[in-house]
Formats: sequence, structure tokens, C-alpha cells
Amino acid sequence: IVPVMLYDARVAAEFAQRMLEKGVYVVAFSYPVVPKGKARIRTQVSAAHTREDLEFAVRCFCEVRQEMKL
Repeated sequence: IVPVMLYDARVAAEFAQRMLEKGVYVVAFSYPVVPKGKARIRTQVSAAHTREDLEFAVRCFCEVRQEMKL
């Protein structure tokens, strides 16, 4: 499990939704699951992922970050 800290619950939820729309499954977590102000996206990386899978996910993260102006 690799957390991506975004700190804001609304930002994390929108980021996760945009990632899903691009074909990358991530889950947003916010209060009360995590402390207030510690919202994050959880990713799960495994040995079954290919280099291409990981490059695709990273590219999508970069695109969403840019789209959301973060």
C-alpha cells in the first residue's frame, strides 16, 4: 500500500474519481478513517504490475495533478 497524501478530503475524492475515469483504481480516505487534515489516496502496487502498468499510473497521476492545478 502506497499512500499519496493530499490532505484535503474534497481534493482526495475528486482526484480519486478522475483517476478512476482514466482507468486507474485508487481509493480516497478522509476523516473519520484518517485524522482530519490527513486525507489521502491509497494505491496498491504489486509484483503483478508490469513496468507499463506503473508508467501508465504515473502518467495518469501527473495528468490529474495538472488538470486540478495541484
